[in-house]
Amino acid sequence: MGPVSEALFPVIDGHNDLPWALRGDSYDLDKVDIARPQPQLNTDLIRAKQGGLAAQFWSVYVPSALPEPEAVTATLEQIDAVFSIAERYPDDLHLVRTPDELDAALADWRPGGPIASLMGAEGGHSINNSLAVLRNLHRLGVRYLTLTHNDNTDWADSATDEPVHGGLTDFGRQVVAEMNRIGMMVDLSHVADTTMNDALDVTTAPVIFSHSSARAVCDHPRNVPDQVLQRLPGNGGLCMITFVPYFISTTVRAWALRRSEGAEQAGIDPKDWPAMDEFAKTWPEPTPESTIADVVAHLNHAREVVGIDHIGLGGDYDGTDAFPDGMDDVSGYPALMGALLDEGWSAAELNKLTHRNLQRVFRDVTDAAAG
Repeated sequence: MGPVSEALFPVIDGHNDLPWALRGDSYDLDKVDIARPQPQLNTDLIRAKQGGLAAQFWSVYVPSALPEPEAVTATLEQIDAVFSIAERYPDDLHLVRTPDELDAALADWRPGGPIASLMGAEGGHSINNSLAVLRNLHRLGVRYLTLTHNDNTDWADSATDEPVHGGLTDFGRQVVAEMNRIGMMVDLSHVADTTMNDALDVTTAPVIFSHSSARAVCDHPRNVPDQVLQRLPGNGGLCMITFVPYFISTTVRAWALRRSEGAEQAGIDPKDWPAMDEFAKTWPEPTPESTIADVVAHLNHAREVVGIDHIGLGGDYDGTDAFPDGMDDVSGYPALMGALLDEGWSAAELNKLTHRNLQRVFRDVTDAAAG
């Protein structure tokens, strides 16, 4: 079917790294005016509206390699950038903080209309082991915290670091409890399997995976194993399938492992991103392509394992260096919807996938805090 008009569904995307992409230009919106085409980015307002983006969780990510006090400062700068972007484009981006505000924005949504804007902090290093910092991030409008990024914190194990805690520490469980109390969504993307299970054991509210796919389809530690996916219906939570080729394509995954092994043989740490960027320029194997079919495979598997009520979308646009063919930027959601319609998904299912499931989880987490 392809990206036809009936495939334009209002999308809430769980994770977009545009604020970090803009940071390299000091958030200079005269230089990088996202109201105009920005082909060096995956995101601008023109393509976002073409894609049917109705609401976006902007990631206020900073690298987990930063010393934690510096990470707090940098995260505040990222939050300030989101406010500045919304102020620069008031007709296009509307900041929302509550389920009522999100519901109202979606009820008024029309193709090409304003995009409801929320924030998620990517990594527990951004709170510097302080529940007070956590609470203040929430006061500023951050509505989820990813418990780790690529490195362990002092209180939680990451999926891509050597485990040291066996999941969550006692303080890590306090973090989850405090997030439940204040109504901040617990995001389990990036965390180790043990951390996923510990968080699900102690949370009193639904959790999310803001940008993760299915490990049974592509064996990457950033993806969610079936054993954890099967816990989401009982928790009420949501896995938001991501489009990152390294996580969705077995071919790209195998290529990336070969490249990482080559880097290690050259004395380069694959987690040293600047060094890897330079090494990648010398790597002789071209990057394999991933496709919309790879994304569809993860969505079909997740729907089969957890049911339609517990899946969503978290593209990770502007957070990696490539995306599936046909989904190269935020205008690509209709192509995915067309592919799912071709697979027999109904309009009702697509409305749940694109926005209604996350609407429900956001409200349930807020109501659990109020209760």
